[in-house]
Amino acid sequence: MERSFFAGIVAGLLGIATTVGSLGFVWAASKLPHPIPPPADSNWRLLEPINYENIAVFPVISSLAQDTSGFLTLDEGLSRGEVLVTEQGAVGMVRTRDDGRRYVPPNSASGASVNQLVLINRSKRPLLLLAGELVSGGKQDRIIGKDRIVPVGAEPLPLDVFCVEHGRWSSGSQFVASKTIVHPSVREQAAIKQDQNEVWSAVSNGSTARAAAAAPRAVFSAADLSATVNAEAPTQSYDKIYKSRRVGGSVDSFVDAVQTRFAKATSHLKGEQVVGVIVAYGGEVAWSDIFASSDLFDQYWPKLLRSYAVEALARPGLREVASANDAREFLRRLNGRETQESEPGVYRWREVTEGKLSLIELEALQPKPMTVHRLLLHRTS
Repeated sequence: MERSFFAGIVAGLLGIATTVGSLGFVWAASKLPHPIPPPADSNWRLLEPINYENIAVFPVISSLAQDTSGFLTLDEGLSRGEVLVTEQGAVGMVRTRDDGRRYVPPNSASGASVNQLVLINRSKRPLLLLAGELVSGGKQDRIIGKDRIVPVGAEPLPLDVFCVEHGRWSSGSQFVASKTIVHPSVREQAAIKQDQNEVWSAVSNGSTARAAAAAPRAVFSAADLSATVNAEAPTQSYDKIYKSRRVGGSVDSFVDAVQTRFAKATSHLKGEQVVGVIVAYGGEVAWSDIFASSDLFDQYWPKLLRSYAVEALARPGLREVASANDAREFLRRLNGRETQESEPGVYRWREVTEGKLSLIELEALQPKPMTVHRLLLHRTS
């Protein structure tokens, strides 16, 4: 009887303790922030941001880098003559003694199309293409529409592109390296929206990011860009607009200031290398480009930095500083609607959309699987 009485008391006390403990756990859990999914690559680490005017650049560093020396970039290939880009319908073929064939542009370019070019990789390395890279020449300047890899020995490739020179359709069939990648607002319309009219609009208006009514004025506005077109770029060429005296001088000084700070902040790394950046404008984290190696990052960095500077100058001059936590969000995996494209044995491309965020990853399948380039952005439209 006594044993039963005391057993009841103990059971009751344990029940109360369990209930209180459970309530305490529920209360504590409600106070915790929502967990952030782990980084797509656990080797990535963020440095403190490089702040200048309305931009903040967070270097992404890693102690582990892939060997990407086997890849050829578009600028390299065009400059060395190892890559040929022509208007559609402008490619002929002749036989040679060595490899049995050689592609040459004929005298005329019948069948040219605004949104498609032909690319031939004549090198002995797979060619890496990034959305937004500009090729100059032909009937009008174009930008690459989508990240992809062109293998060695591939047949002439019909290449999806977008025009960034609205006012010209004449002369020439071969393209040359421009060492330019368009700024994020234009790149977004090509890579995500894939809309030619939106691409033209972003070229002529600068930024597609919406500004609050009381936001400080951007360094150059749509009106400034229009004046530049009238004075220096009558064909509405992206390259001529953003390298003009009126616009280009501001971009150059902005780039120099950020690069000086960036070089200083990353000069003392030991056992780690910069493989990418996350970029914020004002207090808004907006964009990231991350590569499989520091070598690839170094090759793209000069033209990427210039593209980020153009975007900064076209956005309102807000001086808020983005938080490291917000920047770290751009390293995580997204959970959302996913689409994929692939060329067996060459590459896999995928896009994931979650709310206003879009992620594009380009994975090389040879010589071993690796994510060559990762782009994550906060969409403006």
